[in-house]
Amino acid sequence: MTTHQGKGICPGIAFGTVYLLQKADTAIQQTPGGTPDQEWTRFLAAKAKADGQLKQLFEKTAAELGEEQAMIIDVQRLMLEDGDFNDAVQQMIQTEQVSAPYAVSQAGKQFSDFFAALDDPYMRARATDVSDLSQRLTDILLGRRHSHAFTGPTVVVAEDLTPSETLQMDRAHIAAFVIRLGSSNSHTAILAQTMGIPCVIQTDIPLDPAIDGREIIVDGTGGLCYLEPDQIVREKMAQWRQEARLRQESLDGLRGLPTATKSGQTVRLFANIGGTQDIQSVLEHDAEGVGLFRSEFSYLGRSDYPTEAELFAVYRRVAEAMGGRQVIIRTLDMGADKKVDYFDLDQEENPALGLRGIRICIDRPEIFRTQLRAIYRASAFGNIAIMFPMITSLWEVIHCKEQAAAIRRELTAEGLPIRDVALGIMIETPAAVMVADALAKEVDFFSVGTNDLTQYTLAIDRQNHKLDRFYDPHHPAVLAMLQIVADSARDNGIWAGICGELAADPAVTATLLNMGFDELSVAPASVLEMRKRIRDMD
Repeated sequence: MTTHQGKGICPGIAFGTVYLLQKADTAIQQTPGGTPDQEWTRFLAAKAKADGQLKQLFEKTAAELGEEQAMIIDVQRLMLEDGDFNDAVQQMIQTEQVSAPYAVSQAGKQFSDFFAALDDPYMRARATDVSDLSQRLTDILLGRRHSHAFTGPTVVVAEDLTPSETLQMDRAHIAAFVIRLGSSNSHTAILAQTMGIPCVIQTDIPLDPAIDGREIIVDGTGGLCYLEPDQIVREKMAQWRQEARLRQESLDGLRGLPTATKSGQTVRLFANIGGTQDIQSVLEHDAEGVGLFRSEFSYLGRSDYPTEAELFAVYRRVAEAMGGRQVIIRTLDMGADKKVDYFDLDQEENPALGLRGIRICIDRPEIFRTQLRAIYRASAFGNIAIMFPMITSLWEVIHCKEQAAAIRRELTAEGLPIRDVALGIMIETPAAVMVADALAKEVDFFSVGTNDLTQYTLAIDRQNHKLDRFYDPHHPAVLAMLQIVADSARDNGIWAGICGELAADPAVTATLLNMGFDELSVAPASVLEMRKRIRDMD
């Protein structure tokens, strides 16, 4: 038996045999088989065939997993028409006079390397999408065909795994995914979580053909893989799997029950999401609403700003799916570690203190206006609230309220239906804490982003792993600020919640409730566990 460590991103215990997914190693000839015009024609034909394949895969995925998950494939269809990518391929074919497959593989590598080098983890994960599409085009040009047929519980082991590869597999027999590279922000990780399949990434398992077909046990919680496990490990993992099933069954019994302590203190238990693809998980885990909709995800992975119609469609789907449960949409929170080229933001020495969050919306009112119009239009289809991020001053709140009021008047004049929308702010800076009493008089609710509040209070860059030992969300200064926020909200008759990681920290759950926080917003999968914890409290 050999044990291999990685990072678990989808929990669960899986038993199966290894299916070693290896990329085709057929050499790509640089020398063209025809004239540059003929090679370009080959590329265009491959594009058309790839589009047809992706369309079929989109329809298959939509039928099996829902349209939101299928949008992962639609992103690649859009990439097919990306002007920069097509220009790069054409230039290599025409100027360097190389073969179409070689031009595609080289352009794919260049664009993939570009995304992989970005600071933002979400954008880095897009490198896999580019590689996936490039591989598909190259396979078509070279006449390659791949098939993944499984006959029993199978653990797919690979260097990396692309979304389309995942979706084309026979998921009925997939027990787990084990990936040498991978990212917790990748679409493949999202798909694994959606399908409830244990997944371990960044593992040291060898990609040796000798492991193909061998027995393996995967612990998606602890991030461990056991090749040819001994009897002791088999029995221990089987026991853990049974205990997990029993625990989940006990948590399932909490669906529909109030989130309240034994003494009767109630708490609203919401979920944090990044897009419409997370709604199914929110509903499955019985969250009482969405406490943080990270709307900037609709801006990432694109080459241009989303239109009002595109944003409206996203917000409407979420509002309708939640069926009357509140959805709090945080307005665009770009900047810092979340950047895209088309925003054309200046390079900053300290981006965490730069043009980010509400500052971008105030600085670029056309972006703010588009988003506010989309949100207010979607309000007619559900229970929507708006939350403004990175507030530091009272004038910022007043400005945001004025812009929102102008949009309401504008839409009403156009005859478009809208509903009342609660307006709240993120408390993420010490400045906002110290003027919380004044801010509370202007808004309907507070939501504390404890990750940034800790960063700014302790003067620690939370992206710097070398400072992990100094980053302490339990620091007395942070807790003192949380108490000020809760007191200010209560004194002014509004509610206060927490949507940062501290909301799901069992070490401070009782402390937060004692402070007087009314709402906790956590990852969807943590909702039922949090409900149990709170209901067990006196």
